[in-house]
Amino acid sequence: MSQCVPLDIQFVRDQFPAFHHESTRDWAFLENAGGSYVPHTVISRLQRFLVETKVQPHGPYDASKAGGQAIDEAHAHMAEMINADIDEIVIGSSTTMNVYVLANSMRSWFKPNDEIVVTNQDHEANNGAWRRLSEFGVRIREWKINPFSGELDLNSLENLLGNHTRLVCFPHCSNIVGSTNNVQEIIRRVRKTGGLTMIDGVSHAPHQAIDVKALDADFYAFSLYKTYGPHLGLLYVRRDHLQRLTSQNHEQITDGLALKLNPGGVNHEEAASLSGITEYFDSLYDHHFHVPEPRRHRRITMLFDLLSDHTNRMCFHLIRYLKTVPSVRIIGNGSESPKVRAPTVSFAVKGRSSKEIASTLATHKVAVRAGSFYAWRCTQALGIDPNDGVVRASMLHYNTMEEVERLISSLEEIL
Repeated sequence: MSQCVPLDIQFVRDQFPAFHHESTRDWAFLENAGGSYVPHTVISRLQRFLVETKVQPHGPYDASKAGGQAIDEAHAHMAEMINADIDEIVIGSSTTMNVYVLANSMRSWFKPNDEIVVTNQDHEANNGAWRRLSEFGVRIREWKINPFSGELDLNSLENLLGNHTRLVCFPHCSNIVGSTNNVQEIIRRVRKTGGLTMIDGVSHAPHQAIDVKALDADFYAFSLYKTYGPHLGLLYVRRDHLQRLTSQNHEQITDGLALKLNPGGVNHEEAASLSGITEYFDSLYDHHFHVPEPRRHRRITMLFDLLSDHTNRMCFHLIRYLKTVPSVRIIGNGSESPKVRAPTVSFAVKGRSSKEIASTLATHKVAVRAGSFYAWRCTQALGIDPNDGVVRASMLHYNTMEEVERLISSLEEIL
């Protein structure tokens, strides 16, 4: 990898209006796992669409043609970003909705006593829709976390796999535990049984480049509003699976594979703005790297290596501090290897309310949240009250070590 300079954090922050607006500039925003800030490239494309092309797209007149082209370009860019083909991705309203539609589309694939494996580590988005298929005779088997570490054990998975296994649903990275699961090894083991895999990549995608082909994923989902875009979700479905799925759209719609899983179609203006994500990545690449690279996915992969180095340093600085506080329980792996965890750090404090701690941090202008974050099964399995949950701090590359230091100094005062 050839780079000209280390991460230029001032250049990065200059791309995000939130760091300069009077209402947000003084805050240490460390709640990125709930949704990231948005660069001006996304905002300007959204505004441009609403002003110039807010009409039905793909019509015969200029504004309609331009609107359709903007949406099509964004789909192409999102596909390139994860190394998928353009007709293998669905841009829907959220990951929860995308998985719900997918599960209903797949319902006819399952016979009574077929088995779906889900985890109690995952966000409910990759849980509820699959568990509801039990109403049609599908057997649901739960891959349980270790109640102390919060980790998923591969040997436990082996005990769940068998001749009736049809689908295994699990997170690339838990939004509570933060640990990165061994996706390729899980897929390899599931493949041996003839089963398929559905991967929740919501908490992983903001921190590492995604290559769905290299993973050999069947289905992969993540939230674009956590990767610098508007409130949309992206679902990847391998083409041969997509061809078999039952359409959930209007009966007369027969053109376009991905439309089968997008009832009512895509949100026009928000979809068009997604090209602003790749435009932002391109600007970061051009600013930091001297080597021309025509392949978008390769540029993003090189860029994320640089970005993750910065976020990992902040993450492990916070973890090292938390380890010094006897009353703090860090959730998940405390390792300093970026290969085994994301820069999302959840913790609970003995004898203290997580929500009270988060509220007090807000008085220090440190933005974090507390709760179960729609992973109530996970917090419950960890022996933590889901109603109060954990305190969660999550970092992205636009954060600074000074912001993490503000969190630490505030915690020192509070605890």
